[in-house]
Parts: sequence; C-alpha cells; structure tokens
Amino acid sequence: MSGPLTGIRVVEMAGIGPGPFAGMMLADMGADVLRIERPASAARAPRDARFDINGRGKRSLVVDLKSPDGCAQVLALVERADALIEGFRPGVMERLGLGPEPCLARNPRLVYGRMTGWGQHGPLAAAAGHDLNYIAISGMLGAMGRAGEPMAPPLNLVGDYGGGAMMLAFGIACGLIEARGSGRGQVIDAAMSDGAALLGALLWGLKGAGRWTAQRGSNFLDGAAPYYDTYACADGKYVAVGSVEPEFYALLLRHLGLDAAELPAQNERAQWPALKQRFAALFRQRTRAEWCALMEGSDVCFAPVLDMDEAPAHAHNVARKTFVEVDGVLHPAPAPRFSRTPAAIRPPRAVATLDAVLAAWPAAAA
Repeated sequence: MSGPLTGIRVVEMAGIGPGPFAGMMLADMGADVLRIERPASAARAPRDARFDINGRGKRSLVVDLKSPDGCAQVLALVERADALIEGFRPGVMERLGLGPEPCLARNPRLVYGRMTGWGQHGPLAAAAGHDLNYIAISGMLGAMGRAGEPMAPPLNLVGDYGGGAMMLAFGIACGLIEARGSGRGQVIDAAMSDGAALLGALLWGLKGAGRWTAQRGSNFLDGAAPYYDTYACADGKYVAVGSVEPEFYALLLRHLGLDAAELPAQNERAQWPALKQRFAALFRQRTRAEWCALMEGSDVCFAPVLDMDEAPAHAHNVARKTFVEVDGVLHPAPAPRFSRTPAAIRPPRAVATLDAVLAAWPAAAA
C-alpha cells in the first residue's frame, strides 16, 4: 500500500458514475475501499474486471441489503470505517436502515459522503437526471458552444466527474481532516448541480465585472476569440490555440506570418469573425505535424488536438507516464502527484467475505 490515504477505510455503496469515480480517487491515494454490491448488480458485473477502471484498487463484498441481516452487516463495517460513499436518490439509504443517523450512532467519527445530481433537498431532489441535466441548471451548459448552435454535451466530465466526484472526494478529505481534531464525523452533501456551478467561479466573477456576457459564443474563452479556439489543418486534423496574453498573441501572429501593425487590436471584438477566418485559412495551409514542429513547446500556448488513440503516445504524456498499462488495459494515471507518498494503481481485488474484511479492519480504540 502507498499513498497519502493509506490506513483510511472507506465503505462504498456500489453505483454508477461519480460515486465509484470518487472511490477510485481515494483508492488511488491508498485508501482501503470496500464496495458493497447488491446480488443483482454483482451478477450483471462485467466478466472481465480489468475494464472496470473506476473499480481499480477496491475490494467487493456482496450483501443483500433487503435481507434481515444485510443492514447489520453494513453497519458492522461502518463501525470500523472512516468514510462512507453512497449515490442513491435522497431517502433510499434511510429506507434501508443505513442513513446518516444509524451510521453515525454506530460510528460518531464517520464521514458520510452523499453523491446526488440535485442534492439532498430542493424541488428537484427526488427527480431522475443525468450529467447533462445537472449542468444545464448550473448555467455552465448554456455557456458552451458556438453562437446560434445547440450546446454540445461536454461528455459527462463537468457534472459527473468535475462537479460531482471530485467535489465529493474533496469533501471527504476535508471531513477526515476535521474529524481528527473534533472526533466527530458529519454528512457531506455533494450535488453535481452545485459542483458544476462552482466550477464556473471564474466566469461568474468575469460576468459580475461586465467582462463576460450570457450570449454563448461571444466571449474570449468560448470560441469567439480568434486567439482561443481550434483550427483545422491541411490533413483534416486540428490544433488548439490559447494565446490569451498579449505577449503570447504577438508570438502567434509572428508564427502565422502576420504583422500586428496591419491588424485590428487583439480584443476588438467586432473584428474577431473576420480575423478568425484569416487564421483558419492560414492553419489550413499546413498539416498538424507541420504546425507542431513550428509551435509546440513555444509560448504561443499551442497543442495538437489528439484523440484517445493518439494521446497516450504523445511525448509529454509518455515522459510523465500520464497513461499506464495494467493487465493489458490502458489507464489514466492517478493525479495529482505526491513527492513522498506516491499514489499507485492497484487492480480490482478479489471479492471479499465479511469475516475477512472485519479481520483486516480491527475495531477502533475507544
């Protein structure tokens, strides 16, 4: 075992999406994460656990939560755990007899992490939803995409993982630190709609200062500015340019063979569409590889747009070991990096028995 969370015990109620990803983040950092699987979900699990990247480093225990002793089994684990993760709709854990009240009664130091889309209260709390719905009400989905075009779903990265899983993992880490001093646990209410709104902190500040408008595709970070966008190359591949600062923009112009004195000011918004067309025509004159040879590694703020087949082979990713192979399956490496207690990927571990887990998780001293 390695990582800054070595020695931390986490009970994870099996689910999909952000809850398992938060558990994976904790497991990467050394936490001993035990996933509680229902018999039906365990039966539907992929035959090859190697591809369950969110399950890496975890043990699994099958528990029938509807059986008379299922609740008692989980409570016996909770009594010895430091944290719990659950991602059900509000009220489900309470109906199972595993809500915060009985769990904290058994273990007052427990950090009880709740992952939902809409949060534990509010008009939408009981409704179904997915990432796209949660980020829609945060204001962030409406800020993404080209002017006059439908919003492009940003995969499920903004709600499920950025606004959800990472906020939950951060909340659990904060709760664990606080519990060391107070001796008391607490409930973490991580809502993806809340988290997605928080991810937009910079944009809300810019809007308040009058430097950002609600009109999609008209701002300097949403693709309207010619210096912050992607461009097609001669071979149909793309490059990304982010030359926001004046000195970086000046360097971009030099690489494109343009004279700044003959162009409008960098932030003369009325001229952005025409200047973008000019940039696009220039980028189409060379291949992506040719532009990389000219600009990559410079202060232009430039990168090739790589697909998932290409990204693992990029020299920078190779040098940093950003992707690693585990049992023949490519994984993104744990992040962030720690100098003294490095994180590590451990493949999913065997299905456990309750007795084996209780033996490995001795009761905390009174």
